[in-house]
Amino acid sequence: MALLSFERKYRVKGGTLIGGDLFDFWVGPFFVGFFGVATLFFAALGTVLIFYGAAIQGTFNPWLINIQPPDLSYGLGMAPLKEGGLWQIITICAIGAFVSWALREVEICRKLGMGYHVPFAFSVAIFAYVTLVVIRPVLMGAWGHGFPYGIFSHLDWVSNVGYSYLHFHYNPAHMLAVTFFFTTTLALALHGGLILSAANPEKGQEVKTPDHEDTFFRDFIGYSVGTLGIHRVGLLLALNAGFWSAICIVISGPVWTKGWPEWWNWWLELPIWPNAGVM
Repeated sequence: MALLSFERKYRVKGGTLIGGDLFDFWVGPFFVGFFGVATLFFAALGTVLIFYGAAIQGTFNPWLINIQPPDLSYGLGMAPLKEGGLWQIITICAIGAFVSWALREVEICRKLGMGYHVPFAFSVAIFAYVTLVVIRPVLMGAWGHGFPYGIFSHLDWVSNVGYSYLHFHYNPAHMLAVTFFFTTTLALALHGGLILSAANPEKGQEVKTPDHEDTFFRDFIGYSVGTLGIHRVGLLLALNAGFWSAICIVISGPVWTKGWPEWWNWWLELPIWPNAGVM
């Protein structure tokens, strides 16, 4: 079915969660919906506030803009606008935009009669962000534990948090997250390479079929997960990467306050080592 006729088939009323037919329309190829309007509102307001914060700071250099969270002394209360309140409002706008975008994805899925895999996957990314700016600060008792909005300032925050636990790479959840990120890249690079090699044969040859793709991996590693299976594997790996990246930071502070290398003492104290327990 041609793409345009396919679109006409599914550009029908219904499937919306809020607003009924009021926002049930498209702008060009983009479905709007109530949550599309909400996304635009929150994104625009948050962007304006970032520029306002940049004006207060006195620079519009994108590398130097720095919207800091409130000082730790404010705890979980509202701070004055120029002392962290701006960061709090921008955070609300960001969460509002992300959640609205996910719900807009749900509405599109409902119109197309699809499963909710895409909004579910995006929700894991939202969870990772909310962990950094809401869940962890709440567990630690102050909004000041959130990260600042800015390029260099954000990188400095990541570095400082890592060094505050001596060596963040010893965080076991961080190890899992990094492993899943690298494995996702490997799996989908192999998949993408396989598809391109099958769909772009040498001149004069026919495009190869999924049977060729399956046979390649059966010959290569002894097993092929299949054309549908590789997408399930890719999704599982990617979701785990985002999930464990959230876990690795939320346990740093609320659960574990010492240096992460010290956490591994249990391994050194196992009775399997020679002279275990002998000083």
